[in-house]
Amino acid sequence: MAKSSADTSKTNTRKDARLVWNHSTHLPGLIPILERLCQEDGIQTITPGVIGRVKGHAPKMQLRVSVPIRGGYKIIARHGKTVQEVFILTILAQDKLEEIIAIAMKQ
Repeated sequence: MAKSSADTSKTNTRKDARLVWNHSTHLPGLIPILERLCQEDGIQTITPGVIGRVKGHAPKMQLRVSVPIRGGYKIIARHGKTVQEVFILTILAQDKLEEIIAIAMKQ
């Protein structure tokens, strides 16, 4: 028995990554960037984490790949004197992820 065309079309559709909302507060402007990242191929899950304060001042939003974690990378988001961890589960290499982050921040 042959598969219906509806079954094969499901395998060809692109699925966006999941953005986890487990905190009530986020850095201003961070969520739109993360939503754009969710639309990229190779990214599976994005989880914003702990918010903290730092001594230095970042006048505009910065996202920097920090360390590899199991299945992805930890990203540090900074704006003003506030910092937030973001965990990205991905199959992408670090340099490709950095390119995608730069593009998402420019949009």
